[in-house]
Amino acid sequence: MMEAGEEPLAFDVSAEAERLAEQCRVAVTRLRRRGIVVAVSGGIDSAVVAALAVRALGPRRVHALLLPERDSSHESTALGRRLCESLGVESTLQDIAPVLESLGCYRERDAAVRSVFPAFQPSMRWKIALGGERLTTGLLTFFSLIVQLPDGEERSFRLPADAYVRIVSATNFKQRTRKMLEYFHADRLHYAVAGTTNRLEHELGFFVKLGDGAADVKPIAHLYKTQVYALGRHLGVIGAILERPPTTDTYSLQQSQEEFYFLLDHRRLDRILRAKDEGISAADVARDLKMPVEHVVHAYQDIDRKRRVAEYLHAPSILFG
Repeated sequence: MMEAGEEPLAFDVSAEAERLAEQCRVAVTRLRRRGIVVAVSGGIDSAVVAALAVRALGPRRVHALLLPERDSSHESTALGRRLCESLGVESTLQDIAPVLESLGCYRERDAAVRSVFPAFQPSMRWKIALGGERLTTGLLTFFSLIVQLPDGEERSFRLPADAYVRIVSATNFKQRTRKMLEYFHADRLHYAVAGTTNRLEHELGFFVKLGDGAADVKPIAHLYKTQVYALGRHLGVIGAILERPPTTDTYSLQQSQEEFYFLLDHRRLDRILRAKDEGISAADVARDLKMPVEHVVHAYQDIDRKRRVAEYLHAPSILFG
């Protein structure tokens, strides 16, 4: 159990920044590349990876991509631009909506939404979110479709499994299209592609296989989200990104990551994941975080479930012969 006032995720930020910068330099040399490509989303993870790449290689050997689409927040693109300017890196902006349109991303997704809410129109803002009370009951959660009507009213509908899978399968086009463009620019420049998943996302499967989960180097996959923010402050990431709550930026209605996948905010989930891996009892964690014990027990169980899902996402190709 922690001592009073102890920060369980504290680390030597300056030393870690230098260690990771050196590892970036070594990795690029080992891969026989000249620099690093990173897709910048306007969020903290990609900002820290871009800043680390600049620390390692200098701004002239880092290329940032801004890849918005129809549902992206304008704020995300604006913050990505500001980050690139602050780091002094060259960037490419490409709207991927036409590619997604041609692939049927929006068509398939909207058809799935209409199967639940027939009056849906593409101009309506919407999202999917976790329903149920897994932390309270430990029962499997379901997903809800939330649609904002033209008058501002929000309607919620329970999503059948087939509609949910169709929506997610279609929206996965977004991450895979972005990764295709990252590798185009990496091939063009003879650079390596940097991934931006943090420890929560990497271990608990919050990424798309062969989408944002694909990369040549993954500089922050060992860092808890809280630590990523600390590293961002040390590296001088712009304040607007440091102060921005984590979002998925996948659906047209604003959506937090805990609402879509994690159940808990990253500050508590970081500490629960760390405690679970260190064998600390749910009772001790509940006392430290001032949470009901059963909520921590159910969070531990949810971590196990998500890690089982992540096994497929991490699995390499199976070679026959």
